[in-house]
Amino acid sequence: MTPQRRSIGLLGFLTLFLALFLTSTPALAHHSFAMFDHSRTVTVKGKVTLFQWTNPHGYLEVDAPGSDGVVKHFTLELTSVNMLQRAGWRSNMIKAGDEIKAVISPLLSGQPGGLLLDVTLPSGKKLESPVPGIGGYKRTSE
Repeated sequence: MTPQRRSIGLLGFLTLFLALFLTSTPALAHHSFAMFDHSRTVTVKGKVTLFQWTNPHGYLEVDAPGSDGVVKHFTLELTSVNMLQRAGWRSNMIKAGDEIKAVISPLLSGQPGGLLLDVTLPSGKKLESPVPGIGGYKRTSE
């Protein structure tokens, strides 16, 4: 093979690789956390009804009594199981019936739910959620 043909082959390969890479990047995209209020936090104290260890996100379902005594059901979104595991979380750390305290970035819609920033377990152990860009969430007092 001549040097000119070899360089065209390499150029063709690189062009094909770049084309495949550029067309595959949307598949790597992920939804944002724009639905959550980044300017304040809410503390939810209640009983876990379900700890869902699933992809693409884990979820924590919590029944929390309000100041009026009425119980509200909160759905708290977590990051991916992969990120949780790398931060030391395990699928059996939280169980239905556990009384927990969760600090969340609430939903902008006002619905009872939000993005979990940290949770305090019945033992008193506090688990930080490995939320990307967690420093951008303003913590407010309880």
